[in-house]
Amino acid sequence: MAWEYSEKTKKIFMDAVHGKPGTHLGEVENPDGVGEHGSIACGDALRFTFRVKRHPTDPTQDVITEAKYLTFGCTSAIAASEALCVLIERGNYTPINALTIKNKDIVDYLEGLPEQKIHCSVMGAEALEAAVFDWAHKRGVDLSKLGIDQHGGEEAEGRLVCKCFNVTEPYLRRKIQELKLHTIADITNAIKAGGACMACHHAPGGLQDILNDIFGASSKATGAEPSGAAAPPASVSPYQFSKKVEKVIEEYVQPILQRDGGGLELMDIKDKLVYCRLQGACKGCAGARQTLKGMVERALRENVDEGIRVIEL
Repeated sequence: MAWEYSEKTKKIFMDAVHGKPGTHLGEVENPDGVGEHGSIACGDALRFTFRVKRHPTDPTQDVITEAKYLTFGCTSAIAASEALCVLIERGNYTPINALTIKNKDIVDYLEGLPEQKIHCSVMGAEALEAAVFDWAHKRGVDLSKLGIDQHGGEEAEGRLVCKCFNVTEPYLRRKIQELKLHTIADITNAIKAGGACMACHHAPGGLQDILNDIFGASSKATGAEPSGAAAPPASVSPYQFSKKVEKVIEEYVQPILQRDGGGLELMDIKDKLVYCRLQGACKGCAGARQTLKGMVERALRENVDEGIRVIEL
C-alpha cells in the first residue's frame, strides 16, 4: 500500500532532497538553539537548529532568523521538518512564540498527512521545543517564570512503558492529553509507542491502563486492533479464518512495517500455520525473527486465534 501524500508534500520533499535554494536540510553553524527528538534505533530521528537576531536588552525578544534540520526518516519526516522551518522563518517568531506552532499546524501546511505518519509532525514540534529550551538555557531565560513547562526529567526518570521506542509514562500522559489521543491506534500513529512488539498495549500499567486512567475506564482502545478482528468462534470456516488473517495483516501489520520501509507478503495458510515473507527493509534484517514473532504473530494471536504460528519463508 502506497502512502497518499498531497501534491504539496511531495513537492516539498523533492525540493528538499535535491537541495533547492530556499530549503532547509542541513545544520546552522554555531546555533543559538539545538533540539533533538527520536532515535535512529527507533527508525526516526530529527536534529533541529536555529539562529536568532539577538535583542540588545531583552532576550525574550530575540527573533529566529534561520532554521535548519537533519533527519533520519521518511518522506513525511523530511516534508514536516521543511514545513516547520518555513513556518518559523516566515512568521518572524521569537523562540518563545515559536512554541505556539503545533504538529497540527505542520500537517495543515502540508495539506494533510496519512494517519500513520502523524508522528513525523509531532517529532518536528518536539525537536523545536527542545531547541527553544536549549536557547533559553544559553540566554538565561527562566521559562518557568513565563509559565512554560520544560518537562524536566520526563524521559530520564519516568517509568518506561514502551520498551521498543523508549517511551516513558510522563511523556505518554502529556502527549495523550495534548494531542487528545483516545485509542492505542491514536497513540501509535502520533508518537509510535506500541507500534512494534505490542507488549505494552494491555500489560499492567500499559497503554490501555493509562488511557483508562486519563479518560475513565469506559475508554476502550479498540482502535488499536482492526475492526471485526476479534478471535473467531470455533465454527469459523477456513475461508473466514483466512479473511480475518488478511484483514489484520492489511490494516494493522502492514502500516507498521511500511512506516520503516518494510512490508509483509502473505504466502499461504494451512490450518493455523501462517506462512509469510518479509519485504523491503525488513528482509534479511537482524531483527526479522523478532518482528515475525514479537509483532506479526502476536497481532494475529490477539486478534484472530491464539493458536496461530507464523512461519517465515
